[in-house]
Amino acid sequence: MNLAQWLYRQAQALPERPALFHGTRQIADYAAFDARAARLAEWLRAGGIVPGDRVAIFMKNCPAYLIVQYAIWYAGAVAVPINAKLHGRETAFILEDSGARLCFASPDLAEALAEADVSCDVVDPAAIDTAQGARLAVPIQRDADDLAWLFYTSGTTGRPKGVMITNRMLIAMSLAYTVDVDPVSPEDSVIYAAPMSHGAGIYNMIHVRMGTRHVCPVSGGFDEAEVFDLARHFGRAQMFAAPTMIKRMVDAAAKSGATGEGLRTIVYGGGPMYSADIIEAVERFGPVFVQIYGQGECPMGITALSRHDVTDRTHPRWWERLASVGRAQSPVELRIADAEGNALDPGEVGEIRVRGDVVMPGYWRNTEATAATLRDGWLCTGDMGFMDADGYVTMQDRSKDMIITGGSNVYPREVEEVLLTHPRLREVSVIGRPDPDWGEVVVACIVGDVDTAELDRLCIENIARFKRPKDYLRLDQLPKNNYGKVLKTELRKMLKDKT
Repeated sequence: MNLAQWLYRQAQALPERPALFHGTRQIADYAAFDARAARLAEWLRAGGIVPGDRVAIFMKNCPAYLIVQYAIWYAGAVAVPINAKLHGRETAFILEDSGARLCFASPDLAEALAEADVSCDVVDPAAIDTAQGARLAVPIQRDADDLAWLFYTSGTTGRPKGVMITNRMLIAMSLAYTVDVDPVSPEDSVIYAAPMSHGAGIYNMIHVRMGTRHVCPVSGGFDEAEVFDLARHFGRAQMFAAPTMIKRMVDAAAKSGATGEGLRTIVYGGGPMYSADIIEAVERFGPVFVQIYGQGECPMGITALSRHDVTDRTHPRWWERLASVGRAQSPVELRIADAEGNALDPGEVGEIRVRGDVVMPGYWRNTEATAATLRDGWLCTGDMGFMDADGYVTMQDRSKDMIITGGSNVYPREVEEVLLTHPRLREVSVIGRPDPDWGEVVVACIVGDVDTAELDRLCIENIARFKRPKDYLRLDQLPKNNYGKVLKTELRKMLKDKT
């Protein structure tokens, strides 16, 4: 089924229901939302876009983002959402690898693409969004296992990999949201304060299906006071937030006296949440929090820690449950496995593996990575943890070396490869350092006579700013084992000893 059917049906059932907002200003009701998406879909088809073609979205949060996304689906094409924080060269790689025929880009972001000399056409959505003309009558028919969303997530090789996300996956994830995360009704509103290319945006489908109000902050991003104002204005507000965003909201509320009036649900994920921080958040805003755990390869759909479990302080093991990532969501099975894939007993630490309708069929044109990640029908998450007798999963560590800073993923190899282009840098290893505000910050352990300001410039010219090291640790040599592999555990210990 084509996901644009959900928009089409809502326009039939609730045509005058308010749909899209820029701040408090209404941009479209559901009839207009549907009509604008359908007209843009016809424009795409007239321009030669056929079902299965990839069309990229390189835009900051705004109402037009949703119009473009549903126009792509209406036309039977595949949406390729790209993080607006990425460097032009990083975006250019995604466009080339995905084979995108077209890229919708905000004007300020289009300049970065021009500098990167991308091969596909770049279009300003504002230039055609309001154009009058014929509309596509109904969404193009698509099958459940057809590709709908191509999500790029960096890998340990440093090259981004395209996660193939099908209609079936998005439908299963969306329906599971109403069962395992939060019920949705037409009276609700959803605030897009986190990037719509990621967790915040991927939850839009269930809110379209239920006819809720979609609110994009005028700032285009996350501002604590703005979120409080919008929640108070609209009421029954739901939003997705990284743990660092919640901490900022708590700190801002403590200074301003804000109570979080109008916030009904804050879904958090995308990084480690310290127990002390979520306890303080609940004390400040009340029982509005739900935690989810997922990956791009199983988007938002592995486990959920319910509102009750986040809030409850009466259960004899409430602390352990609060430190967990919850229980398996409805469409998936979970297993804690040893290196051979065998299921481990409750309490034993192993790799978290998952299978079900929310799990990807594979990586885009990357059979080697697919074979390494999907084994015997199970997704190998690379995350280590254990499951208790009641089904609660607690993460212990990541078998991969991914760093999560401010809710964004940073893969060390990607940063290392950029830094190593400096001629006087002999060796480098990038690790994460725990940070109370950002979860982790990026630290580069370097060997060589080089000015760190020069390394900063290299990063600014080649990768997104959030991936740039916040600190450098100078060493005479990197610790290695007998096989020459860098011992990152030793580096983390050395870094800890120096702080």
